[in-house]
This record gives sequence, structure tokens and C-alpha cells, in this order.
Amino acid sequence: MARLSGTVGVAAVTAGPGLTNTVTAVKNAQMAQSPILLLGGAASTLLQNRGALQAVDQLSLFRPLCKFCVSVRRVRDIVPTLRAAMAAAQSGTPGPVFVELPVDVLYPYFMVQKEMVPAKPPKGLVGRVVSWYLENYLANLFAGAWEPQPEGPLPLDIPQASPQQVQRCVEILSRAKRPLMVLGSQALLTPTSADKLRAAVETLGVPCFLGGMARGLLGRNHPLHIRENRSAALKKADVIVLAGTVCDFRLSYGRVLSHSSKIIIVNRNREEMLLNSDIFWKPQEAVQGDVGSFVLKLVEGLQGQTWAPDWVEELREADRQKEQTFREKAAMPVAQHLNPVQVLQLVEETLPDNSILVVDGGDFVGTAAHLVQPRGPLRWLDPGAFGTLGVGAGFALGAKLCRPDAEVWCLFGDGAFGYSLIEFDTFVRHKIPVMALVGNDAGWTQISREQVPSLGSNVACGLAYTDYHKAAMGLGARGLLLSRENEDQVVKVLHDAQQQCRDGHPVVVNILIGRTDFRDGSIAV
Repeated sequence: MARLSGTVGVAAVTAGPGLTNTVTAVKNAQMAQSPILLLGGAASTLLQNRGALQAVDQLSLFRPLCKFCVSVRRVRDIVPTLRAAMAAAQSGTPGPVFVELPVDVLYPYFMVQKEMVPAKPPKGLVGRVVSWYLENYLANLFAGAWEPQPEGPLPLDIPQASPQQVQRCVEILSRAKRPLMVLGSQALLTPTSADKLRAAVETLGVPCFLGGMARGLLGRNHPLHIRENRSAALKKADVIVLAGTVCDFRLSYGRVLSHSSKIIIVNRNREEMLLNSDIFWKPQEAVQGDVGSFVLKLVEGLQGQTWAPDWVEELREADRQKEQTFREKAAMPVAQHLNPVQVLQLVEETLPDNSILVVDGGDFVGTAAHLVQPRGPLRWLDPGAFGTLGVGAGFALGAKLCRPDAEVWCLFGDGAFGYSLIEFDTFVRHKIPVMALVGNDAGWTQISREQVPSLGSNVACGLAYTDYHKAAMGLGARGLLLSRENEDQVVKVLHDAQQQCRDGHPVVVNILIGRTDFRDGSIAV
């Protein structure tokens, strides 16, 4: 919801294990820089540290994961705490925030009074002292609770590049012969709209790679969008703009960058911006600021600048060669079931323009990342840098609720689908039509690719060709099977699934795909 709406996504969970169950999701949001407000219950303020049910030190658990962690101790603090939390989630580098709400600040006065203060006045001295203490505690808990308070959002603190920094970057880029831009998720953050950013990138005319939430920014088959052989392209470029992209494992910690290239990097987070710059690479210009706003200013300063078309053509030729390689792999026979490359090529041909892609898996999704293109900006949802399996159903739920007119297509590996299957019960009960395509090769194949050649064993990597479509039908959803027996009807089955979704039904398409021969990697991507 946060990624697609451009505002804060909110989750409310119960205390104790309800909160601990969110730890992986919150860490994923932190790594993906998604502004999330987590509201968590807690034991009564009066009973904390006294052995109450499900009472643990929740703030200590979430401080390493969240930008802002506060426990509300008085009713009058609810509104100002939430205003501060929402602003913190969106300011600077976006991320999750946590507000703990003990049960006695949530319930009405008369209910808390009934639970806290004895109905009959105690007779003994100790009893009267305890009663006096509890009455004062209750009064302080609700003091000022009904007085008017400021409302509405607080101003956000979003860093911006200085005019001097922008001008220096304009001068560097104006002298480039082989410029290249790598756009990451931060480029799609508000306040810059995706449409404005797309227009700016097109005006700039620099070939670019798109990663994370920037996938789909230029639509399908745009001449400036280079999709393959990124490492080789980075070695050849003389000026590289890393716009919201980090030199972590995704860029080999900066080792893919040429020492002869002039590198401009822009990021809201200074520590992330300079990651590994003391070892493998050095920026010519490091700009701490909002990425989208920076790109707009860069384009403004470079008005009329053009670059030789042979550079873009050279990069596009490498793309065409890779596409030919995939066509050859799609034609290769597999020992049993369907060729996953061929299936995904047909998915790419079938995918409608109003679709949102949710991807959750390893091997199957890794192949899909090469072959299936999002049709526009903010139409590709993956877990982000943390690579968490199990995001699929939740992301699909948020996507469909946020954009009810879109077709939500989920691409699952069979291992990852195990985390999301039961949510088809949720989709059925709430009448949320989404479509899941499960690449079922009966294994954790991404792991097997390395484990089998290295260790000679597939131990712990094997799954079964489970009837996921039947399991979905048992939950009330629609289920379809694609296998060798109907391999000439892949497009028809996909269209049938689309139609059932349009009729209001969640659908699971169980696609039995062949396993790669690990010895020769015949269809490895």
C-alpha cells in the first residue's frame, strides 16, 4: 500500500506474538525503504513488568528496525505521537515506525475505571492507599484527553540537492560520450510523480537500467531502457549516474564500476550512498538528496544536450543478442513437463497493460525478471533488497485494494507459494480477485543450482509436484493446471484464468515445469 499510494501503509497487530510475527516483514520494509506505521498492542501500563499475558519489551525488539519507536502512556498523547510517527516514516530515508498502544489507553474511561479501581471502597489503611493511588493513576491516564489538539500531517524533512551540486553534475554529464544511468527504488518516492520522472528521463536521453520499484518506469520496450549485460555496460560507460542505486551486493559492492568512469551518485541516505566507496569505487560527485527532484533539476540544466546514437545502439544490440539466447532456450526440450522459459515468454505476450506484477520466488522469478516486463511505473512489486520469500499474497492484497481496476498477476516459485497459499482463503472471503501463476518444478531450484554441483547432493532442496490448484479450490478459489498434456493451450489457459478473475474469482494456475539438468545448465538463466 505504501509503495503504490505514495503515503504511509498501516498495520495493526496484537501484543506479544502478534508483534514478533511482524519482525521479518518490518525488516523487509526497512531494507526496501517503505514508510510503514506499525501499531502494536501491549499489556496495561499498570501491569507492565509484572508478568502480564504476552508482555515483553517490545520497544527494544523494534528499535533496530524502526526509525521511531514510542509507547503511548497517556490518552492525550495518542494524536501527537501518531502525527510524529507518520512524519518520521516519510522523512529522510523512508522506513517503518512503531507505536505501542497499551490496552488501557485504548479503552473508554468507564471500562478502564471498572478494571482498575475497586467497586467498593476498601476498609483497611493499605487498601485505601492502594485505591487512592489507582484513582490518581487513572486520572493522570485520561487527563487532558478531550482537549482540542492540532491535527493534520506535520511537514516532512526531505533532503534536496543544492544548486551548486546540481550544476557540477550538469557539467560532468555534459562532457560525457557514453553516459549511463541506473535508477533504483528511491527514484519513485514522492514528491516527484512517476509521470514527471518518466518525462524527464526521456528528455535527458541517457540510456538507463531500471531496478527495484523503478522497473516499468519507461513502459515496455522503450529504446532508452537497457535490460541485459549491465556489468559490461557499466565497464564501458564514461559517466555513470547512480540514482537511488546502492553499491551493495547488487552492484558487486562497486566492483563492476570502472575506475576510469566518472560516477555521480544521489541518495537520501548518506551512509548508503557511500557504501564501499572506501574500497572498490570512488564517486566524482556524491549528492545527498531526493532522487526524483535531482533528476528533474539535472534535465533542466542539460536542456538541448544530446548524445551520439551509436552508444545506445551498441547497448541495444547486446539486449537483442540476449533475447536471441532466450529464444533458443525456449525451444530446448526438457525431460518432462513444460519449458519455463517458453511459458514465461507466453506470459509476457499475454500480460495486459493494466496489470500489476507481484513476484515472490527464486529460480522461476529470477527467470521472469529477464522475460516479463511491467507495463508501466509502479507495476512491479518484489520484496526488495532483503529478498524475503512470502511477500506475495500480502503484496497482492495491498495492490488489488489500492488499485481495484488493475489486474494483479502474481508469479510464484513453488517453494515461495507455500507461504501464501492459505491467503487464498482471505481472497475468497473478501472477494479479492487476484491471479497466481505457480512455477512448480518440485524443488528449491535456486539452491539446487549451486548445491548439487558443489556438494553432489540435493538434500533439503526437494519438494513435490503438489496439486496447488486443487488446494486453492479447497479454499474456494478457482484452480487450473498447465502441464505437458495441455502444453499447446498455455495462452488459452492464461486467458481463462484472466476471465475468471474478471468475473470476481481468485485463481491459481499450477504450472508444472521441467527441472534444469544441473550438469550442463541447459535452460539455466
